[in-house]
Amino acid sequence: MGLDGSGSYDVSTGIGFLDHMVEQFAKHSLIDVTMKVDGDLHIDQHHTTEDSALALGQALAAALGDKGGIARYGSAYSPMDETLARVALDISGRPYLVWKAGFSQEKLGEWDTELIEHWFHSVAQTCGLTLHVELLHGSNNHHICEAIYKGFARAMRAAVEVDPRKGGAIPSTKGQLGG
Repeated sequence: MGLDGSGSYDVSTGIGFLDHMVEQFAKHSLIDVTMKVDGDLHIDQHHTTEDSALALGQALAAALGDKGGIARYGSAYSPMDETLARVALDISGRPYLVWKAGFSQEKLGEWDTELIEHWFHSVAQTCGLTLHVELLHGSNNHHICEAIYKGFARAMRAAVEVDPRKGGAIPSTKGQLGG
């Protein structure tokens, strides 16, 4: 995990569409991501999806350290053809997900679409994010998912950006984040 990276990635979860989405996250956040998951796909995709998200959230939290000097907040509108998604986040240390998006198909490739919301919930939990995801409009399920992931990536890029004017200070009047 490299917050100040170039968006390079090496992702292998065993779920092709999930790999594609994590790669989109890396590319558009400019956060370098290496992820290898060897899950129990012979049962279903739930644990692999969840574990990949928990690990990504933990890696982000570790890379952020005490969060000194970061912008803390990020938001992005993400269009993809007929689709428009909005993602806003706060690296507050208080995990919460507001999800206002849905899919008209049960699967994207072989990935169960019901797991997409759970993926974001899991990242928010382990990274300590307040995360709002909203689909403003869209009809193509691939475009919906990709717009959401790209919006998340761009919002995260903005939030982790270090502002030298802050002099490394924690971005809170309390002097700490969380709780």
